[in-house]
Order: sequence, then C-alpha cells, then structure tokens
Amino acid sequence: MQIQFIGAAQTVTGSMHLIRTSESNFLLDCGIFQGKRKEAFEINRTFSYFNPKEIDFVILSHAHIDHSGNLPTLVKNGFEGNIYSTFATRDLCTIMLQDSAHIQEKDVEFVNKRRKKHGKNLFEPLYVIDDALNTLKRFIAINYHFEFKITPNISVTFFDAGHILGSSIVYLRIKENGKIYHIGFSGDLGRPNLPILRDPELIPPVDYWITESTYGGKSHHNPLDSEKHLEDVIRIAKQNKSKIIVPAFSVGRTQEIVYALHRIFDRNEEERIPVIVDSPLAVNATEVFRLHPECFDKEANEFIHKNEDPFGFNKLIYIKDVEDSKKLNDIEGPCFIISSSGMAETGRILHHIANNIEDQKNIILIVGYAAENTLARKLIDGEKQVNIFGEPYNVKAKIIVLDSFSAHADKDELFNYTDRIDKKLLKKIFLVHGEIEQQNIFYKRLIESGFDNVEIPQRGHIETL
Repeated sequence: MQIQFIGAAQTVTGSMHLIRTSESNFLLDCGIFQGKRKEAFEINRTFSYFNPKEIDFVILSHAHIDHSGNLPTLVKNGFEGNIYSTFATRDLCTIMLQDSAHIQEKDVEFVNKRRKKHGKNLFEPLYVIDDALNTLKRFIAINYHFEFKITPNISVTFFDAGHILGSSIVYLRIKENGKIYHIGFSGDLGRPNLPILRDPELIPPVDYWITESTYGGKSHHNPLDSEKHLEDVIRIAKQNKSKIIVPAFSVGRTQEIVYALHRIFDRNEEERIPVIVDSPLAVNATEVFRLHPECFDKEANEFIHKNEDPFGFNKLIYIKDVEDSKKLNDIEGPCFIISSSGMAETGRILHHIANNIEDQKNIILIVGYAAENTLARKLIDGEKQVNIFGEPYNVKAKIIVLDSFSAHADKDELFNYTDRIDKKLLKKIFLVHGEIEQQNIFYKRLIESGFDNVEIPQRGHIETL
C-alpha cells in the first residue's frame, strides 16, 4: 500500500492525497490550488500523478474549496466513482461547487473583455455549472461515528474536526495481505472554544497520522476574546466613519462573524452599525447552517433557542443581486461589508476592495488564513501597492488582522491533539497543509517531544507502508 502526497504538500492549498491499495485507488480530498493565477490554473486542470478514470472513490474531509473545489475537474476528466462525506459537507458542496463554477465563469468573462480589447488570447474557466452538477450526483453522505464499509477491505469513519460545519477527521481501516492498517487524516483541524461548532474529537489509535500544519509555528489569540477584538474594530469604524471590508469564506467564517456581531449588538445596542453580507453563496450557506444544529456546540444551541434568527438579525442585509452589490460603492460608513472569497482571490470582494482600498479612513479586516501570492496575503504582508483585475491600487486603507477568528488549530492546539493520539500504535506522522517554515517549527517540536518518525513530504512523494 502507498500514500502519494499530491496537493497541500509543503503548501496550504489544493489538498489532495492518493492512497493505492492492491484493490483500490482513492483520494483524500480533491481541492483547488490557490496562488499565482497561471501556476494555479495549470496545477488544477492537470492531474499529473494519476488518471482520473483510475480513481475508484474520493473521501472528502470538508467543503472548503481548497479541499473540495477540484472535484468537478476530476469528474470532467473521467472520474466515475463515489464521493464520501458527512451530510453537512454534502449539503454545503451542493451550493459551493456550483458557486465556484459560476464565479470562474464570471471572472473569466470579466477578464476576457479586457484581454479581447488588447488582442490577447482568451481564458477558459476550469469547469462550468454542468460539471459541478454532475459531481453532486456522486456524493454519498455518512453520519459521524458510523463505520462505513466502502469495499470489503476498506472502511471509513468520520469524527468531528470542529473546523467548519460538517468538517471531519477521517479514520481509515484498511486490510491488505492479511494486515490491518489504521490511517488518520486531520483534514483541517479546528480549535477548542470556537463559536457555534463543537470542539475537535479525538480519533481512535492509528498507525499513520496525516495532519495539517497551517499554523505549526504560530499562536492565535484566544477565540473567547474574538468578540472583544471585533468591538474594538467597530469603535474605530464609528470614530472614522469607516467602511469595514471583510474578505471572509462564505462557509464558516461569514456565519461566525455574523453570529459574533449579533451577540455584540444584543449586549450593547449603541454599538450597532449596518452589516451587509454581499455573497449569494453565504446566503445559501447560512440556510444550510440552519439545517444542521447537530453540528453546534451547547452554547450555540442555547443561543439559537433564545433567538429565532441568530444569522439574520435586525439591520443585517443579505445581498444576492449584482446590481445591489454595485450600489454598495455609494453607501457611507460606518458599516460592515462581508463578502467572499476569504483570500480575496475571486468574486465580489475584489470589487469592494478595489473601490475602498485607496481611502485611508476605510478598514480591510482579515479574519482568516491567506495563502502565499493571494491578495489577502499581500495586504497582510504590508505591500503598499497591489494589483486587482490587472490594475495597480495604492494601499491606503487600514489593514487589520484578527487571528482570534481563525478556524485552524494553532501550534499548541495542533501539538496537543497529536500528543493525545495513542503512541503505542503510531508508526509515522506526515505534516501536510502548511508552508515549510511553519512545518519545520512543528516538526522540530514533535521530534523534541519524543515523536521519532515525522516527515514533511514534498509534492509527488510516495510513501510505501
């Protein structure tokens, strides 16, 4: 049996790992790689290490696009197997994959208008709506904690990862040549005490542990302080009459921000300022949240029982129509405008940043992880000029980063989770989904703590078990 690390190997985006057994070839995740546009497009459209027709099935950890977003490309290129996930992940993918296709079509249309004027070759989207719809037919949903036999020799059990709605830690039991292998895959590991969701669950003992390492060398602020930090931003915005532009993942982060704002305004009516969620996907995803209270923690369920509409409180505006989105250019601050994508790479958020980034009274609030070469990362890194839709913009708006809202475990949370896994059975740890600097810090800590077989696989590396 072999594991090949194809995506999110010494980088964060494009999660994809191939497991080959004597009877099956299957993927853990099939995510979109995000980064430099030309490089990303080539990586996403070309499956260099395997033929999609030879993949028997996919196990999906959660719905974020860097884990699920390239499934339609896989199907478009001949994949005919099933995709296994939790129920909430399936429901989120129903809207997210169609939205991803729609955004690609619209972004390509927008860019091609300019390219055509300059006589340049035109781009094509990675996939279209029909590809997304064909992908959705292949989903099979499984409850948490239920051992599901995919083949006579391969079973999967999902445990709650506490990262986004429906996110899972994958526990595999594989029988090959009379031997039983137990493999754990973290997907994206959440944090204890995050709002709304339950804390990450510990999986049973494993032989091999494939763990994300996004923040392997970095500490976050306590998530219990996130509302206080958000109140500080509100005060600044009220003083300066700022527009607060928030690039936020439509699934997870948007709902957490809205939920936190509801609690803040519920406590202090004077803090209230207009909040606009400008994302058709976020509107639809919020409806999916309503359908899955089984994923919520005790505090969230109690709050929901007291408040009929925790994600749609008074003075919050959800926008779907593109013309209404354009009208936001003319509104005055203070106000919140929350829009996707979280890394500010596609969608309406690019227009909002372009229209507000050169006004020094405005705020761009970063509330999630941003991969290398993305617009959000460039803003975090303090670049004074950035390109948006190929045009240069001077960064005059105030850039504020709130990592207390991060849904990724930080260095201590990652270590503490791994340290709780039974060491008697554990043969090897693989660090994935992290930039090499963060991974090296996490690697060193694991080695110094007595884990003697840890590896940071490169893209394409094959491990024979």
